[in-house]
Amino acid sequence: MTVEAAPTAHRIFERSDFMVFGLCAVAVGAAAVTRYANVPSVVAFIVAGAAVACLASLVGRSVEQLGDRFGAGATGVLQGALGNLPELFIGFFALKAGLVSVVQSAIIGSILSNILLVLGLAFVAGGLKHGTQTFNSERARTTMVLMVLATGALVLPSLASYVHTPAEPHEKALSIFVAIILLVVFALSLPASLKRSASTASGAGAAAHTEPPRWPIWLAVALLAVASGCAALVSDWFVYALEPAIQALGISQAFAGLVIVAIAGNAIENVIGIKLAWKNQSDYALSVIINSPLQIALVLAPALVLLSLLTATTLTLVFAPMLIMAVAITVIAVAFIVFDGESTWLEGACLVALYAIIGAVFWWG
Repeated sequence: MTVEAAPTAHRIFERSDFMVFGLCAVAVGAAAVTRYANVPSVVAFIVAGAAVACLASLVGRSVEQLGDRFGAGATGVLQGALGNLPELFIGFFALKAGLVSVVQSAIIGSILSNILLVLGLAFVAGGLKHGTQTFNSERARTTMVLMVLATGALVLPSLASYVHTPAEPHEKALSIFVAIILLVVFALSLPASLKRSASTASGAGAAAHTEPPRWPIWLAVALLAVASGCAALVSDWFVYALEPAIQALGISQAFAGLVIVAIAGNAIENVIGIKLAWKNQSDYALSVIINSPLQIALVLAPALVLLSLLTATTLTLVFAPMLIMAVAITVIAVAFIVFDGESTWLEGACLVALYAIIGAVFWWG
């Protein structure tokens, strides 16, 4: 029994690892060719987006191998933080290109795609296979309370601007202040998140990591560094092709950020969450899916506000009214669904339908 459990040299890499390595190499190479060759912007955009998704897969795999050493709680934190690296790079380069509406739409779109599309598909997949699924309602409520508070922090600066309060002329200073507060809240929430995960080590989180880590720590760190560096490079190419591709396809910047960029940046997390629900690991699936948009609101958005100070384009937390309405309706709807600790395929179908409606509203801008 102990001999089988110990990782052997020939099991450091599995077939799926080599597939991911190969896909990343091919995708990055193709993205480099389309970036510097005279190809249609739409082709360059699609290839760069596929490369971002492949690199996100490698980042996620490296984080899993690291996190297994430190427990399920650390794995969740690392997955959420480093899994959003491609979106951070895309947002930063988009700000350098002056695409503020794309960045703001992508922030909201990343939240919506996770807690409407991905959570909805996970509920549908798990519900159709296993019937009504249950999960830890206390943990879900705690996460959703943080999500409501984070969303409120994103909404209030916009409301201050809409109703012309005395804070309106100071939206840049207000956004910086709110960004710092959100980062502090995230830092304060880390010990509690890790403690909750540790207390449930024999539950869903442990069930999701039954195999011992196969990669040495140095290898996981090295691959994570390589994947992160390549993701930064490819994100620049992705943004370079983004604006001409938007014009060629005839879609709005808002739709591109809300749907296309958001789904590309979260592609791997989307698949993981749905797969966990299909395996009836509903607690862990909910944790993976909901913690990602929570970190987008608490970390990614504030980080982009502060990073925008290094560019010629200042990002504030004053979003378009329709974006604010969309995220407010979404968070309220999801809170009602998860508070009882149960999910059905019909609830999931309703969440997917709401996402489709929001996407259709933003198709024209």
